[in-house]
Amino acid sequence: MRGRQLREGGGVGEERRHIAVAERRARLALRHRLTGTARAASPEEVAGSLVALHGTDPATVYLAVGARLADAGKTVAELDRALYEDRTLVRMHGMRHTVFVFPTELAAVVHASTGLAIAAKARAGLVKDMVSGSDGRLTEEWLTEVEASALAALARRGQATVNELTQDEPRLREQFTYGAGRGYESAHTVSSRLMRVLGVEGRVVRGRPLGSWTSTQFRWAVAPPHPELPPSEAQPELLRRWLAVCGPATEADLKWWTGWKVTDVRRALAAIGAVAVSLDDGATGYVTADDTAPGPVAPWAALLPGLDPTAMGWQERDWYLSPSLRPALFDRSGNVGPTVWWEGRVVGGWAQRADGALVWRVLDPAGVGREALTAIEAEAARLRAWLGPTRITPRFRTPLEKELTTG
Repeated sequence: MRGRQLREGGGVGEERRHIAVAERRARLALRHRLTGTARAASPEEVAGSLVALHGTDPATVYLAVGARLADAGKTVAELDRALYEDRTLVRMHGMRHTVFVFPTELAAVVHASTGLAIAAKARAGLVKDMVSGSDGRLTEEWLTEVEASALAALARRGQATVNELTQDEPRLREQFTYGAGRGYESAHTVSSRLMRVLGVEGRVVRGRPLGSWTSTQFRWAVAPPHPELPPSEAQPELLRRWLAVCGPATEADLKWWTGWKVTDVRRALAAIGAVAVSLDDGATGYVTADDTAPGPVAPWAALLPGLDPTAMGWQERDWYLSPSLRPALFDRSGNVGPTVWWEGRVVGGWAQRADGALVWRVLDPAGVGREALTAIEAEAARLRAWLGPTRITPRFRTPLEKELTTG
């Protein structure tokens, strides 16, 4: 792969290929499985098509899959099967130190391409904080012994909560002072920090929740084994898969989504022979070498959850989300809330009230006529049907979502 170069969109003497906003929106419909004819038969197909589903909020995974399954009524049962029985999907740390759900076969690629550097920093930070916050009582050697014991206990149990693991290894309950003498001084427990580090290192994964599929309390499990790949192989593979789903994307998009340095992004683009294309705003985007334009797409609507991978897929979002909508649809940390889509752009948001009522509001009425309103309500009815009595409260609440739930 050493001699490969980034390619222009055309051959010698040809103009660079141009991909307009209309085509980018059509790609969303098909590649993100949001239009009826493109919907998937299984959660594995959804995750494979999107590369990764945001897993920070457990409900997001189920809602994102349900929006894309041909039979949304099978969402919970099929996702539980894939995550906790067949283990064809895994929920673990990945890009930008964020929890994702992705195909188990991608665990090695994600870990090597994005996790190794983050893991090294996370472990070094834990050791430093633990040693200094315990006046040297807790050492790196001590931690090595405790984590080996904890992992052995986890393997015996299959799945376990942190509280259950502390019964097998009481030293996990040890505490140390974080930020001594500063305004944020607090007591940290070894167990909470250690499990987070082991997660980033790809040694443990999130297991079955303690309650229903909306629960934020979960068990841990030993991570499925995967081969160790060199980052020089893993990074191009991850980027190739993501561009196949989300291309065209700019360097800024790629740097943001992966969390890599721009030099890593450029190296991976060159390694896969990515093709440079022009975009409507004058920016340069990249697609895979075998990229083809999508076919015609019928009008479509979608109700997507907070942190959905489509809404959060790019850093530069003006082509599908008007800047005027951001204050209502994002929280202060940049997390998107539940969104309403029409023909490849965000036009509003939705929420579920305490009584179970599903409500939505159009914020950008341009081009949203009777056909759009009918299609949006049909998607809302589809969501109501498979949610049934389940109540959803997004982990990251946004101004519009709060307003709709109390209106």
